[in-house]
Amino acid sequence: MTPLDLAGYLIAGLMTAVALWRMPAALRGDEEDRRRRALWGCYAGFAAALWTKTRFVRVGLNDSSVTDLSVLIKHYTATVAILAILSYIVAIYGQYADAGAVPRHVRFARLIQHVAAKASVATLVLLTVLFFTVVDRSVPSDRFVADHAGQWGATLYMSVFYLYLGTASAVCAYQWALATASARLRRLRVGLGMMTFAMFIGVGYTVSRTLFLWVSVIDRPSEAFALDFDEITEAAQVVLFAFFAVGASIPALSNVRRRAKLWRAQVRLHALWYELMAAFPDQPFDPPASLVRELTRFGTPADLRIDRWAADIADAVEKLRHYAPDTLLSAAGAAARAGTTDRERTGPLTDAYWIKAALAAHGDGVAPGNAAAVGTQHATDQDDEVAWLVRVAAAYRTVTAERARQVLESSAAVKEQTA
Repeated sequence: MTPLDLAGYLIAGLMTAVALWRMPAALRGDEEDRRRRALWGCYAGFAAALWTKTRFVRVGLNDSSVTDLSVLIKHYTATVAILAILSYIVAIYGQYADAGAVPRHVRFARLIQHVAAKASVATLVLLTVLFFTVVDRSVPSDRFVADHAGQWGATLYMSVFYLYLGTASAVCAYQWALATASARLRRLRVGLGMMTFAMFIGVGYTVSRTLFLWVSVIDRPSEAFALDFDEITEAAQVVLFAFFAVGASIPALSNVRRRAKLWRAQVRLHALWYELMAAFPDQPFDPPASLVRELTRFGTPADLRIDRWAADIADAVEKLRHYAPDTLLSAAGAAARAGTTDRERTGPLTDAYWIKAALAAHGDGVAPGNAAAVGTQHATDQDDEVAWLVRVAAAYRTVTAERARQVLESSAAVKEQTA
């Protein structure tokens, strides 16, 4: 395996990783997510195209019943990916709400909107016709451009694809260069700058290859020169996709920290939420499931799921108030103070004891009565509430069923003494 082959596998893996990372956003349905879905379509399309360029896949497809099949599949998937990125460009830069003269980049994006889909369909049709009619496919090729240098049929076929690819690269370079100049956030400016640089490489890649193919028709190059040229330009394309994948990911990295925080919150809240929902199965929108299943519900954003869990827990606690003795809060507080000397843990541990003991009372079939006292939260917003529940959930994991039963029994004893 040559270094270029190894780089091909690495860049295909990188683009696949980006596509998988951004896939959850593509599964949602609002206006913003439709834009992300178009961007994800670009990642997925180019990932598929890059895998067809890897040596193992390339050789296997080229030696199939359809000679050089990898080339056709690569160009199909790349064309779809290009249409997706053009759709994203239109969605982002084709909107202009202010009155007055429409900026040039907006007019340009709207022009692209009118021709992109038609140009993509025309390219796919023309590529298919040329591939099966004028391209010499008598012998399977390994490096299509190098192996077909000097052949007018392959030159015409590749020129059609490079015209489409080069034009799209120029459009993206133009729009992203303007966006880079006006970007205020540093990470956004860096990401757009890398993507712009990648598109300039793409323009150079398509122009150089097109010129090489047409010059080769007039003056056929040596096999060694053709192979060297192919490898150099392929290496440039690897650099292109590396800059594109990394640049497209940088602006989204600002959300990684929040997503990681939400993921950790789900992991920590699940046990508490699950037990409460098992006690009140009519409470949640969907039946409670295992942690793995909940984390893989890609149709629901993590922040929305956390908000729902917080609301579910609050509603379940409100229902538990009708099964808990009124003296349970003081008994839970006493147990918490006896269990820790850390004042910051006393509050969450008190709530944990109260919930565990109240669940035990509910499980005993106690008849519901008046609402018992419960701890007062001082959260100022949803994030504060979730942070508090995470602390309660952490304390809840340390409370055994036996200890909760003891707290419940002690609260009953106190009630009898005060009766």
